[in-house]
Amino acid sequence: MRRGSSPFSSIFPELLNPERLLGKSMMDLERRLWDTDRNFDVPSLNVRETEKEYMVDIVAPGFEKKDFKVEFSEGMVTVHAEKEHKEEETQKDYTHREFSYTSIERSFSLPENIREEKIDAKYENGILQLHIPKKDVGKPKITKEIKVS
Repeated sequence: MRRGSSPFSSIFPELLNPERLLGKSMMDLERRLWDTDRNFDVPSLNVRETEKEYMVDIVAPGFEKKDFKVEFSEGMVTVHAEKEHKEEETQKDYTHREFSYTSIERSFSLPENIREEKIDAKYENGILQLHIPKKDVGKPKITKEIKVS
């Protein structure tokens, strides 16, 4: 990894990609016109780094632990969650039914210095937290010039 570059730098070009932004706005327009019972979202995330791990917090309120599917494959993490809500009220003179479907998905690449078998996910208070441990790299190699006598 180059000095000064973030291991998550691949996340930021995705955020600024005009095709992604246009595609999302077109998807929103299509959803509003044709499919008013479905809500799709790309959740926000925060990335922190310590000496031992990367921590990714993904904003996902309204879900339960069982709604999430987190996968790691070929250097990419994909977080997907979906929830369906149905409500029905029947009284003597009428029946009232409502249902909604919410789905989120976010994918991002990880640096090579991680221990993929130790990735851990925890959902609490509307935040999905991913703990991604780093590999033990050891001490940096010392370069020393030796004078020839």
